[in-house]
Formats: sequence, C-alpha cells, structure tokens
Amino acid sequence: MKVLFVCLGNICRSPAAQGVFEKYVDEADLKGDFLVDSAGTAAYHVGEMADGRMIQHANERGYDLTSVARRFASSDLDDFDLILTMDNSNYENVLKLAKTDIQKDRVKKMTDFCRVHEIEEVPDPYHEGDEGFRLVLDILEDSCSELLKSIQSQEPKDAETK
Repeated sequence: MKVLFVCLGNICRSPAAQGVFEKYVDEADLKGDFLVDSAGTAAYHVGEMADGRMIQHANERGYDLTSVARRFASSDLDDFDLILTMDNSNYENVLKLAKTDIQKDRVKKMTDFCRVHEIEEVPDPYHEGDEGFRLVLDILEDSCSELLKSIQSQEPKDAETK
C-alpha cells in the first residue's frame, strides 16, 4: 500500500503525518507492507527538511521526521493508492490535477479519519506557537491510528476479490 500525505509546503503537517503513520505501521509490524511519503502543493520549501519546531515536537513524542520536502506531482495520483490532504485548499488543489475517477477516489481528507477530534482541517501550525504544533500532532495521532485501522479492515475484503 502506497500512502502519500499532502500539505502546502511539506515542512510541517505532511512530514509529521508521515512520521506518525510510519511509526504506527512499524509498531503493527507492517513496515514491509507500506510505502509512505509526503509532499506539498506548493514548491516553497523543496529540498528542505521539516520545520525544526515540528521536528522537536515530533521527537518529544517519539516520531522521527526525516523526509525532504518535495512538490506534489500529477504522477502521484497514479503512483499512490491513497493521498491524504491536510486542509480543504490542499484537497481542492490535488483534485484539480485528477483526470480519472480512480485518481479522484484516491484523494481523501486527513480529518475524515479522526475519531476524537471533530474538525474539518488539520490547521497549519507554521505561524502558531508550541500549542499549534502540539495540536497538529494530537490530530495526526488520532487520524493516523484510525487510518491504519481502516486500511487493515479493508485488506481481507480486497484479498477475497482477487
């Protein structure tokens, strides 16, 4: 399963989502079953590591953020099974690039998987203080946990239809 997390600049929310999800996948002993990546809809930070504040807050919770920022490409719609966007703007920007129903079906909102947090978007913490980064991680822990459960619950059905 190939999973891509997308935000605006690919230095805060999407690398954090990647790090959280990778840890959950590893803890479930499923590392070999997933390829996980992140990207941004804008090219502001291409080639940069995640924001130092996000790295710090993620490290405090045991997540390792090692991704390098890249821009989302239309080819990602074919290369990934699931594309998770952090906010409505990212969602719309990615959907605009989708040319087929299959590509469109791969695009989901990260908050669709939240069970604890009742929100529409993962807020951008870039201009916020420590609380903003902690909130983003809280939301991502909630949604990534449920995302993994959702994927695992679908796998037997997929296997039966093959």
